[in-house]
Amino acid sequence: MNISISPSELNQRLSKYRTKTFRSEPHLRLKNQSEAIQFVNDRGFTFFWPITGIIFPSLWVAVAGERPVADQHDDPAHITWRWKDNLLGSKEWYYAKVLRKKATIISLQSLPYFYALSRNYGSPDEDHLILYEQGLLSIEEKLIYEALLHQGPLDTLALKREAHLSSRQNESRFDRALASLQSDFKIIPIGIAEVGAWRYAYIYEITTRYLPEIIENTRFIDETTARQYLLRQYFLSVGGAKSEDVIKLFHWTLLETTQTLQVLLDDRFLTQFDSINSLSVKRFFLTSLIN
Repeated sequence: MNISISPSELNQRLSKYRTKTFRSEPHLRLKNQSEAIQFVNDRGFTFFWPITGIIFPSLWVAVAGERPVADQHDDPAHITWRWKDNLLGSKEWYYAKVLRKKATIISLQSLPYFYALSRNYGSPDEDHLILYEQGLLSIEEKLIYEALLHQGPLDTLALKREAHLSSRQNESRFDRALASLQSDFKIIPIGIAEVGAWRYAYIYEITTRYLPEIIENTRFIDETTARQYLLRQYFLSVGGAKSEDVIKLFHWTLLETTQTLQVLLDDRFLTQFDSINSLSVKRFFLTSLIN
């Protein structure tokens, strides 16, 4: 495809586009919880914090603006943190460590497409056992999942005890397992308990017990359709990216990524800008951004 726009003009358009979708300018900042929910619904999915090395919208930037380092002290009145905590268990959105195993907020409309790509096949009582037998689930993940399965929702401290992972030497193993289970949509934080030294701990629950409708909502979504949907949402947020950016965020294989990109190119949703032989290093942009 012949493209008359210059690289500098394209970069200017991309920067302007991201200012709007990231809500990074002061006049675009989110002012209340309702606007935060709408922001996530518009984007489909976002990070909670900005993640180093990943160009993608975050609730934090949309509230507090761009910062060199984002932390809980960098948010005026801690409002972003408070909104996130207030909405745990509200079913207004889905919050867990998903993309890159970092705090991710997903709209309920986009959620089934993520779930369709997870290693869940419809049986909350048995899926984890199959994965464990196949060596795809660690013993720590199995213990944590089964503690929630048999005991119901548990705060972090109680969950450590029930999973027999409360010793100091098990702390990193527990944290890794907790993040892994969240990233595969097996467990989800649904509230806050005032326990521990900081009087603050997440309460976790089995995802399909908290959102039983997710199984039915995902039933007719195949993996190919799911990737196409998520990649469209991704580009609607970032405007343009390389295929390695996609792989880095979603952890898809190169083949899965290139096949999905090709569909979006064929549909003229995306346009390839660079004339580089290897598809894996070419840049892709929303066609609407170039025309």
